[in-house]
Amino acid sequence: MNITIICVGRIKEAFYRDAIAEYSKRLSKYCKYSIVEVADEECPENASASEEEKIKRTEGDRILKKIPNSAYVIALAIDGKRKDSVKFSEDLNKLFISGKSEIAFVIGGSIGLSDEVLQRANEKLSFSDMTFPHQLMRVILSEQIYRAFRIMKGEPYHK
Repeated sequence: MNITIICVGRIKEAFYRDAIAEYSKRLSKYCKYSIVEVADEECPENASASEEEKIKRTEGDRILKKIPNSAYVIALAIDGKRKDSVKFSEDLNKLFISGKSEIAFVIGGSIGLSDEVLQRANEKLSFSDMTFPHQLMRVILSEQIYRAFRIMKGEPYHK
């Protein structure tokens, strides 16, 4: 099983990097886990809608180039489906059982994902109506993937 997080931008804060490294280490027991970063575009503070769309398309093109053709793609989007941790685990397990061994999660930059990336996605997932920094979202997603494997294996952790 290969799980990849494809995301926009680099993580600058050491505490985020440390948390992601810890979950990457824990996940190595269950799957091949990797994070692929693509460059972000600078977004002016008062960018127009057309400027934002151009930025999303540029970042989206970079993301799409990193998605393997065979990957099942789950885009993190505020209008995506919400799941509790058990349902998330069950759905991941169903993907693996059905032969989907390459899962790519996509996290956009500060202004979101392009329409092209959302169209490539097999599903959209939302963690909340709230907006989180995309660096923090990597930590949260990594933790939830780890939790999902623990639930799948019947190991204590998810309560």
